[in-house]
Amino acid sequence: QVQLVESGGGLVQAGGSLRLSCVASGRLFSSYAMGWIRQAPGKEREFVATFMRSGPLTYYASSVKGRFTIFRDSAKNTVYLQMSSLKPEDTAVYYCAARPYGSSWSSVESYEYWGQGTQVAVSS
Repeated sequence: QVQLVESGGGLVQAGGSLRLSCVASGRLFSSYAMGWIRQAPGKEREFVATFMRSGPLTYYASSVKGRFTIFRDSAKNTVYLQMSSLKPEDTAVYYCAARPYGSSWSSVESYEYWGQGTQVAVSS
């Protein structure tokens, strides 16, 4: 069964940190590039971060680069998003998603499988 399950969202003050987790089914974790997408209230979904292939290479949206880090634990089929120096504009529902390797990493339409989302709220 293909499944992505996120956790770790919550309410945090500006400048604070949160770590999101995403447990993926084995088939997804080994065959797809994992990433994080977010959707702020009243806005479209936007790319946040992704792995390029099974190696360590990663890409980030310019709005989060230097503040967010995507990493994984292959033994646990888990992808993480460590978020630091959070800003009110980071408030959104964060989705863990998977796309085929070789697809456009920054295009939301490339992501074929999605988790249910986890809410992150940053207060000023």
